Amino acid sequence: MYRTRMKHALSCILCVVLLAAAALNMTGCSNSQAQPSASQTQLYISADAPHSLGEGQTTFPFTVTDLAGDEATFEISTNETTVGAALAALGLIQGEEGPYGLMVTHVNGVKLDYDADKAYWGFFIDGEYAMSGVDQTEIQSGKAYAFRATKA
Repeated sequence: MYRTRMKHALSCILCVVLLAAAALNMTGCSNSQAQPSASQTQLYISADAPHSLGEGQTTFPFTVTDLAGDEATFEISTNETTVGAALAALGLIQGEEGPYGLMVTHVNGVKLDYDADKAYWGFFIDGEYAMSGVDQTEIQSGKAYAFRATKA
């Protein structure tokens, strides 16, 4: 009887140890990644040629400038009709729908939060501040599009 209890106790202890080891192992497999802050930009910096992304009949240049002034340049290929749809399909922009369209909060993996750090993503067409939202801007041949991190 003593042996049976001892075996049962050892089995329970072994199970608890194995469950604890499995739990610790699984925390290392977590896919959660903190969003980089404005000071932790992770842009593709292109010193030479633009980085090509996407597939499609229409192409346009797209530049991202972070708060430090570092630029990432892309050549976007798409079959979408708007700049916003093309960039969102490639995962280059994310945001929240608002009363005036898409409010872009993330560009190229970098989140800017106006409420937290008074910085936001400004949308530009041919170097000029855009008069329409990215999700409403039709892709036009010969135009260059950009998002610039802007501090208020």
